Amino acid sequence: MDLDLSPNIQAMFQELILDHYRRPRNKGELEGEHKTIAMKNPLCGDEVYLHLALEDERVSDISFTGRGCSISQAAASMITQAVKGKTAGEAETLGERYREMIMGDAEAAKDKSLGQLRALSGVSKFPARVKCALLAWNALEEGLK
Repeated sequence: MDLDLSPNIQAMFQELILDHYRRPRNKGELEGEHKTIAMKNPLCGDEVYLHLALEDERVSDISFTGRGCSISQAAASMITQAVKGKTAGEAETLGERYREMIMGDAEAAKDKSLGQLRALSGVSKFPARVKCALLAWNALEEGLK
């Protein structure tokens, strides 16, 4: 599938993924009352522990710990930035669009509401990496239930 991205955009997206991998945002455990949801990819060993604090149906704080490939860790970093402060409903809506993009929906990949998450649109070309990109979202969905 061709996402119709210029080489400059692709290079910028790759650099953004590497930046989040090397300097993850919101990495570490939360203090205070929160949920911790663990997700693991048994195929490659990637692990994401999502720490989620909700207040009045809003993501009041979120962080992650774990280890794994650049895609799983960068995705966790970007996801925590994308949903902090959003209501549970807004986070779920964003997650649905993100999942569509990761599964190869070209229209979703162009959706600017995804913000920096669009950098992960190229993952859809590599089915073995899709689960890596979805680990943190799967954890978030579980935490929002």
